[in-house]
Amino acid sequence: AEIGVFQSHRKCWRMIVDQGWDYAMIAEDDLAVSSPEMTRARAMIADHMTPDMYLRLPPKRREKPAKVIATDGEMALILPRVIGLQCCCQVVGREAAKRLLQGSEQIDRPVDTWLQMHWVTGQKLHALLPNGLSEIAHQIGGSTIQQKTRTSGKLMRELKRGWYRAQVAMRPQRA
Repeated sequence: AEIGVFQSHRKCWRMIVDQGWDYAMIAEDDLAVSSPEMTRARAMIADHMTPDMYLRLPPKRREKPAKVIATDGEMALILPRVIGLQCCCQVVGREAAKRLLQGSEQIDRPVDTWLQMHWVTGQKLHALLPNGLSEIAHQIGGSTIQQKTRTSGKLMRELKRGWYRAQVAMRPQRA
């Protein structure tokens, strides 16, 4: 399932490049949108988005800024120190899509963890928080990606997860 999700993102990036769009919004089907906040978010995107950018619109406010690019009241466009997980909604510029396509010909991990690795992708990721989005996966049946892990695999998974998180923490994005 993770390979299929990654391939779906690659297909969207390819479409952005092939159509010559400056940027496009990619959203999953398990989001609820608050119109007033999303209207403000779309205005901020229109004012600041470039073809070189990848902008996350995460439903949870977890990222801490390395740099604040713009604000509108409580809403802030930031370059986060550590890129959050999840790819529920993002705006991807054409040049960013080209870079991501070139770097993802071989898939070896979930798309959100690969995107966290800006030192590998060569792509800075911005975030817009808050943005009027919330998750509704629990209301529509939950995620189908996670699977149960046998007890014998849990320890190794936790060790690998700890090592990966340390790598991400040691490589914050810089303004």
